[in-house]
Amino acid sequence: MHVSIRLAVIGGSRAYDLLAEGDLPEGQLAPVETPFGRSSPLGTLRLGGHEVLFLSRHGLGGYRVGAPFVNYRANIYALKDAGADRIIAWSGPGAIDPSFVPGQYVIPDDLVDETRGRASSFYEGTGLGLLRQDPVFCPAIAAALATAASGSGISVTEGAAYVCTQGPRLETPAEIRKYGLAGGQLVGMTLAPEVFLARELEMCYAALCYVTNYAEGVREAPPRPEVLFQGLADEQDQATVEAAVRGLACVMERAVEALAETPRCCPCAESMKRYKLQGDIGEDWREWVRPPL
Repeated sequence: MHVSIRLAVIGGSRAYDLLAEGDLPEGQLAPVETPFGRSSPLGTLRLGGHEVLFLSRHGLGGYRVGAPFVNYRANIYALKDAGADRIIAWSGPGAIDPSFVPGQYVIPDDLVDETRGRASSFYEGTGLGLLRQDPVFCPAIAAALATAASGSGISVTEGAAYVCTQGPRLETPAEIRKYGLAGGQLVGMTLAPEVFLARELEMCYAALCYVTNYAEGVREAPPRPEVLFQGLADEQDQATVEAAVRGLACVMERAVEALAETPRCCPCAESMKRYKLQGDIGEDWREWVRPPL
């Protein structure tokens, strides 16, 4: 898939629903074969008057592929191969910090990676990939998302530490207490290794989160096995979250409009510069990566 598109959106667990229901412009999505396997469904959309790449992280027809089983390397490779150099992602984490409430928009600026066993680098078996992770998320995209939200009349919190857990199970109360002591404010399952893989291919990446529930132990929540999150979100929470999900398309459109007019001037675009200057790699990024044996 080789088209001239520079912006990409990675949609979270409600991505396909929004497409099917018309809240996002309809697009034709299909997996892409890469050296790292098959990607999640990928296609193009019109957002903010611009054509962008759109990837439905969890598949077609709903939440078909759980977070630990997403082929993150294939997804990032496919987006880069299609011409994207900027990625806006969305995720629906829970709140560790009780000052965050369901339905609230948050733009994280830090991350704790608690995943295990996920393929987290393109550079297996090489000496590449010793890259700083500060800032973790692209500040230019984060700023565009904040401006887009405020321009849409939506309140957004800038800055939070997102703890990425392995899943598919939810966390224990003790784990949530541990993450809180470490400074974690949100807990989800998808932003790692996405953000790290994007950095390895010199792509900008930032995320817009909408809080879906309070994490385990943050407030009293009797078990309800028959509903989403098994009782961690009550009916009022779910209604508030639904409204937040419906607002995603508007925020994304405004952010895409802003980024389309903004040149890249952040360190993301030069993350591999040292390796180039040393002669370890050339300009063709496809020659940097090494597919798994």
